[in-house]
Amino acid sequence: MNRHAKSNADSVRRAVFTPVDNRARVDTVVHRLGDAIELGLLADGEQLPGEMELAGQLGVSTVTLREALMALRQQGLVTTRRGRGGGSFVSLPEEPGEERLRVRLAGWSTEELRDLGDHWAAVSGASARLAAERTEPDDLQQLRRTLDELGTAGDAAARSRMYGRFHVELAAAAQSARLTREQVALQTEVGALLCLVLGDDEYRGEVADRHRAVISAVQDGAHESARALAEECVQKSTARLIALRLAMPHTVSGPRPLESTHEQEPRPGRRRGDA
Repeated sequence: MNRHAKSNADSVRRAVFTPVDNRARVDTVVHRLGDAIELGLLADGEQLPGEMELAGQLGVSTVTLREALMALRQQGLVTTRRGRGGGSFVSLPEEPGEERLRVRLAGWSTEELRDLGDHWAAVSGASARLAAERTEPDDLQQLRRTLDELGTAGDAAARSRMYGRFHVELAAAAQSARLTREQVALQTEVGALLCLVLGDDEYRGEVADRHRAVISAVQDGAHESARALAEECVQKSTARLIALRLAMPHTVSGPRPLESTHEQEPRPGRRRGDA
């Protein structure tokens, strides 16, 4: 891995381990690390930093961290080994249950999904434009590897991890720590839901073609084309999620948890219904 590619990978990891929000810290740590594991940003079997070091990186107490690690163990995302060479290790999950994901999707109104899609498209578009202006061809090796893995991924969970990782790595290629952190935060909100649309082989192929086009535009320095292509990729996926949400029976419902470090406090009163 060359110097620039290593720098991009380091940027992704720094975004995972930046301090979390003050509100609901245990839940925020669980979602931050859990979604990073599901996205493949933390490798299966990888040892997490020690408790004191990790708590310091995330800006939480060791008590908060231990509660979060306990929750992650209960979810099967982390295993703990005692004794010499022990510690907390990443455990890559199996494919999320479709019913659980549908309940999670039902927690969003279509208005909220459109708003999320607009924000996500803006972040990915800006990332692609800056990457086209700032990167060298050799800096795109990790994006190409992720694209190759998307093409061979056999299940929806692996495909959603590759999809999310691509957009995080695109932000890292833009050499922007803020965009990278924002992309990680967005993936905690929407990443797992993509399992609901990426099980379709034909659509997986369409996504791969769009990602390939983004890489080509970035490599050519075509910054406006790269921006438009990245935005289109996100918009198409958001449209599919909205279509699924509209097709759901009104009896299916479930609360949307606080998942992003950028999430705002709940609004008073009842939330608006579907648009």
